[in-house]
Amino acid sequence: MRPTSRARRAKAESGPVDLRSDTVTQPTKQMRAAMAAAEVGDDVLDRDPTMRALEERVAGLLGAADAIWTPSGSMGNLIALMAHLTRGDAFLAPAGSHVLEAELGTAAWLAGGMPRPLEHDGGPGKITPDAVRRAAGGPGAYYTMRTSLLCLENTHNAAGGTVTAPEEHAAVAAAARAAGLAVHLDGARLWHAAVALGVPPGALTVGADTVQVCLSKGLGAPVGSLVAGSAEFTAEARRLRKMLGGGVRQGGVLAAAGLVALDRVERLAEDHERARVLADGLRDRGWQVTEPETNIVLVGVADLAGTLARFEESGVRVAPMGGKVRLMTHADLTDDDIDTALDRIGPVERGREVVAPHPAPTAPPTGQRSLRRAAGSAGRAPARRAGR
Repeated sequence: MRPTSRARRAKAESGPVDLRSDTVTQPTKQMRAAMAAAEVGDDVLDRDPTMRALEERVAGLLGAADAIWTPSGSMGNLIALMAHLTRGDAFLAPAGSHVLEAELGTAAWLAGGMPRPLEHDGGPGKITPDAVRRAAGGPGAYYTMRTSLLCLENTHNAAGGTVTAPEEHAAVAAAARAAGLAVHLDGARLWHAAVALGVPPGALTVGADTVQVCLSKGLGAPVGSLVAGSAEFTAEARRLRKMLGGGVRQGGVLAAAGLVALDRVERLAEDHERARVLADGLRDRGWQVTEPETNIVLVGVADLAGTLARFEESGVRVAPMGGKVRLMTHADLTDDDIDTALDRIGPVERGREVVAPHPAPTAPPTGQRSLRRAAGSAGRAPARRAGR
């Protein structure tokens, strides 16, 4: 029996509200049951049937010829870079990309590529075709560095989960290919972008040679990502995965949870709506908040360390991101959890924060659904937005 609203609120108020990441979720009962019942085999020797089913399903969703499971998105990205780069090549990526800032330099250390960050000249987390053309350059003397790859990210985590629309992605990818570059898409949260825009995931991969997607970010699987591309790429990726220690035996136990996770893509709209409610509530309390496009809320503060400590002491777990406070909604949260978090955080003045006035937020992408409006939220006072 589903607990009452009062019971859910009591649960929320009894412990910390964890907004650090959408990776803190627990596997569902359906996932645990599927893992226990999974048909398995030795994936290193002659493939695991459940893992193969997951790979084929994801390849179909992404519009790719094939896909291969990896233990993590970082390994999936690294495999793609190792396949695309020759040691000493340069590669382009939007500034703040995960491959640049959160993968311990493996792009250079193991894949042998020299990273060249591109400023966000197309909006937060976005680059334009002109920026790619300029950075790609042309043939030079033999001793000049060759640029051979463009890495994109959708959604862009460090920019606040910003979404790149299909036409924007396709134009940038086309510019890269015209300049002779391969294109890799880090789509760890591509599912979020697809739901926010109301399009199938394959609409966001056009022109990409390889795509990495994650099953433990937002979808709730306990572990696992996939990297997709041509049949030739996945054959090489399988060899590279083994080189990196990513070959598994009875991987179907993990893949079974991933198959269940794929059935939960549409519910990401709930996380997006709760992020907007959270952002509105924080802004209403005087915090400097950007309007979220998906499930990531960034808060600008004057004292990052002090604010992080204050939130932790109040029973709200958050994380730092680029000098700001990052809060992420996820499947294990309820509406009551969001209300509890806002009550605990309180107004800016409680911590004597000093923040600049917040400019009017940009409109979220079209196609987003409003969970609260769908459920009916008549009578709720509209949120006041600073700077409007």
